[in-house]
Amino acid sequence: MIAVSVVTFGLAWWLGLYLLVRDPRKRLLQRASIGLLAYALVIVLPLPAMAMAVPAVAWTGVVVCWLPVRYDRWWRYSALPLLAAAYFAPVVVLIPLAAALVLCLRVRRALLAAATILFGLSCALLLVDVLPESLVIASAGFDLLVFGVIVAVADAFDEGEAIRADMVRSLLTSAGLAAVFGGQVALFLDDRLVPLLYGTVAAAIAVQVLANPLALLVDRVAVPDVASERAELRDAADALPRRPPLDPAGFVKLTRRALSNYGDLGKLVASPLTELPVIDARLAARGASDQPLERAAELKSLLLEGICRLKPRDGDFGTSDEWRHYNALYFYYVVGIRPYSRRTKREDLDPDARRALAWFVNQVPERTLHNWQNAGAKLVAEDLFSQVDAP
Repeated sequence: MIAVSVVTFGLAWWLGLYLLVRDPRKRLLQRASIGLLAYALVIVLPLPAMAMAVPAVAWTGVVVCWLPVRYDRWWRYSALPLLAAAYFAPVVVLIPLAAALVLCLRVRRALLAAATILFGLSCALLLVDVLPESLVIASAGFDLLVFGVIVAVADAFDEGEAIRADMVRSLLTSAGLAAVFGGQVALFLDDRLVPLLYGTVAAAIAVQVLANPLALLVDRVAVPDVASERAELRDAADALPRRPPLDPAGFVKLTRRALSNYGDLGKLVASPLTELPVIDARLAARGASDQPLERAAELKSLLLEGICRLKPRDGDFGTSDEWRHYNALYFYYVVGIRPYSRRTKREDLDPDARRALAWFVNQVPERTLHNWQNAGAKLVAEDLFSQVDAP
């Protein structure tokens, strides 16, 4: 039934793009997006049964992101061989799902195991062709969509963001555009126009979900001088629906997340810390307008002040124990050095930053730096909280 296929395709296409746009650098979101987009293409294109191997392998890749690191290494080594084997024996698509099920049971992830079983059954039914194709497609699509939503919610939780309003907004806008443009094709639908219907729905959804990346691309060509400023404003506007309510119990976690986003005002806008009363007072004191970007800039100043209070008074740079929290926060987040990244090379560092970089690389293990950052973030959070409680 064409209606079921179009709706399933549209939902899978939308959610795949939505997850990808959230942060294309994250493996979890990359793999979930690949699985959903591949499944959407399986619905539309006359692909062989082995094409279901891509969503199946991607599903397994998402599962291992929530398991110990060694499993992810195994997945990366086996993904391509499994896809190649599925070309000759489509039943191979069930192997990664069976492996994911075993792993979930070993680490006692019952919800993941149940979802994997349901998706595996849908894949098996599609291979043996015993039920109507539309029913099997809808069943497998439902499993993937639920799994994709779980991935989105888990990522938002890790980022300290709310996601319900943002996801519903994106879904409704995408559905509206798909209905407006796809509906015009559907009015005159026949066998020759079916590809056009899918293409119209895909284009309408893509234009909505990828609006910001597309706008940035156009800005870099048309108005390169203000492209970054316009991108920052768009990011700030998009971040507003993702801002969760301020939770005093999670103050340290919110501060840690804000420090991680120190150099990105667009992401700082989404921090609940921008609603602190001390920011209201500071904005009023300098006569600034009560705008999201102004609040984010004020929060950035507060974080910098909190970091600077950790600095010892016996010089500009040191490596003793009393310097570790300041160094871990200031040079990593404020200065922006990345001592363990091979792709990051900075030529604009001052002498103190160069000394700090050499010290991190030669004497501070990455895990130790992470622990110092957590401890330093707790101190900054206590400083912020004291200003909240201050009369």
